[in-house]
Amino acid sequence: MRRQALTPRPDWRERVEALGLVWHTAADQPYWNEAACYRFDRRQIRQIEQATEELYQLCLTAGQHIVDQNLFHRFGIPDFAVPLIRKAWNEEPPALNYGRFDLGYDGVSPPKMFEFNCDTPTSLLEAAVIQWDWLEAVFPGQDQFNGIHDALIARWREIAPALPQPVHFTWAEEGAAEDAVTVAYMADLAREGGVQSLPVPIHRIEWTGLRFADPTGNPIKALYHLYPWEWLVREGYGSRIAHAPNLWIEPIWKMIWSNKALLPILWDLFPNHPNLLEAAFEPLPGDHARKPILAREGANISIVKDGQVAEATGGDYGDEGHVWQRLYDLPDFDGHRPVIGSWIVDGAAVGMGIREAGLITGNTARFVPHVIEG
Repeated sequence: MRRQALTPRPDWRERVEALGLVWHTAADQPYWNEAACYRFDRRQIRQIEQATEELYQLCLTAGQHIVDQNLFHRFGIPDFAVPLIRKAWNEEPPALNYGRFDLGYDGVSPPKMFEFNCDTPTSLLEAAVIQWDWLEAVFPGQDQFNGIHDALIARWREIAPALPQPVHFTWAEEGAAEDAVTVAYMADLAREGGVQSLPVPIHRIEWTGLRFADPTGNPIKALYHLYPWEWLVREGYGSRIAHAPNLWIEPIWKMIWSNKALLPILWDLFPNHPNLLEAAFEPLPGDHARKPILAREGANISIVKDGQVAEATGGDYGDEGHVWQRLYDLPDFDGHRPVIGSWIVDGAAVGMGIREAGLITGNTARFVPHVIEG
């Protein structure tokens, strides 16, 4: 595993915009950063694949444990949502069952799980499409760990017969343009998989007294949402979700996997597992990260090294509680510290993207493509 400096293509902005990546620059710095790439050998890629699929199996076991032992109080989940989670977990409604494991990896020792982004995972377009187009242009004939696009189309095709159509696709218009682009890309994938799609911003969805509907009055039969479940259940219509007849993609049980309260439970069930970091609901001695159980884009995280806060981020999260996780020393490439985003679809590892920043990978982190050597 190594970082290689490169000269960006002179027309890279036009190239990525043509593929849908319109938010390629942030604070006058490229978010899509092709001034470098990461190189891996096939053994290292296989190690990431195996860790990703192993972690998915651990999460299945932990999910069943949470349901069986009624541990929902650890997750800040409203009481009315608990029976909905139980029902969805046990009945397994049609779902993509996709997500992104964020991993620490140095190319030598086993990858370590930081968290599982599986409710509203982003950095999808750049991982699935943009870096593949870059590879074909810059390193034609070389390879990349990247079957994300085809895997998601295949999954949509697999669940299409069980979906009431059309499927509405929703996101929050206020905030990051990334969400709108991600939803548009996912709707394209669904259409390629044989699923009709209709876009509807989250604030335009209405409750009719019997069900949710779009602004034209069309009933919402199935809803793909890039809007976190913890926000959905706290909307004014949140408690009505229990009475809505529509199908949700992803299902409400994702609330227990996308919540960092999962981390201490995984450690309790699988102590010293090679792909896990020690985690607890109480402060850990020694170097650690303190994380809110619910947050996005690396907000409200503090890193403690040698008894001092080495780095911290602000934000509006933390009221629901925190977890403490043993600090992982990310590899340092002249100040660039990469985090692997390893994508999984229905239990199979299908590709990865890399974001790099400092000690905390937040919303200013840059996406860097990768290449497989040999």
